[in-house]
Amino acid sequence: MFTSVEICTGAGGQALGLEQAGFDHRAVVEIDKHACETLRANRPEWNVIEQDLLTWDPTGFEGVDLLAGGVPCPPFSKAGRQLGKDDERDLFPRAIELVKLLKPKAVMLENVRGILDIVFETYRNEVSEQLKELGYKPDWHLLNASDFGVPQLRPRVIFVAIHEDYQDFEWPAPQKKPAPTVGQALHGLMSESGWRGADAWAERANTIAPTLVGGSKKHGGPDLGPTRARRAWEALGVNGKTLAEEAPERDFVGMPRLTVPMAAKIQGFPDDWHITGRKTNAYRQVGNAFPPPVAKAVGEQIRAVLEAGVRMDVRQPSLDVVA
Repeated sequence: MFTSVEICTGAGGQALGLEQAGFDHRAVVEIDKHACETLRANRPEWNVIEQDLLTWDPTGFEGVDLLAGGVPCPPFSKAGRQLGKDDERDLFPRAIELVKLLKPKAVMLENVRGILDIVFETYRNEVSEQLKELGYKPDWHLLNASDFGVPQLRPRVIFVAIHEDYQDFEWPAPQKKPAPTVGQALHGLMSESGWRGADAWAERANTIAPTLVGGSKKHGGPDLGPTRARRAWEALGVNGKTLAEEAPERDFVGMPRLTVPMAAKIQGFPDDWHITGRKTNAYRQVGNAFPPPVAKAVGEQIRAVLEAGVRMDVRQPSLDVVA
């Protein structure tokens, strides 16, 4: 397996996907204690470092194959007022520092769609130029989670930079099989307490989900977002005003609410990945997560580049004869 270090790991969506793609995490760094509890509960063998990324000392992890992570989204999201580099939560500069220190063969960072807005064109170019100066070939790309089997749209921007000694990176192609609908994805969880209306509800919830929101600490509580988002969920027969503790009972009447495990399923987590903590903290972890199937698809493409080895023109000595 190839080695990796992951920063801003959160509840482990990207880390899990990269593990499935064949990467062995030498360290996962996360500041939020609730997310760290989730990581330790699901992967006790992982080296979970509960620390502020700005003060973390990466000594000892030099030469790792991949540096990955999901640097904070608020600096580039409309909800966060798109302050970019003027936002104290912008960790792209720290990520670039870590590239300098660790010298990985590849870099993978994810963020919100807003980072592709024209207002951040100069910012993106600056990030790309810094990576080029360090010897990498950078690229930005928008991927929709639904193209990789996740039952929600969830567009995310992925930044991949491969060291110039290696072959060019190719983005993963969308899966031919359509993503499951909300009803198909959640029918088992909705019916686990014997709800007699589960079949009819699943037929109504016959499209993929709107993008899950509500992961911000400034957000009030465990609900599915502002009015517009809640209305989109209502169209699928889901009450988005709050989250439920349990699945609907046998004789429940009305629109069911999602539980945290249901939200995690919508995010692409497998059933055996347990999000720990009380409802509000648990849902924030889910709302901030990166869908594992998308991380796996990108990770497999990065692994393919690394498996191919260095380019022939790098590996072979020059045959030119100096006169």
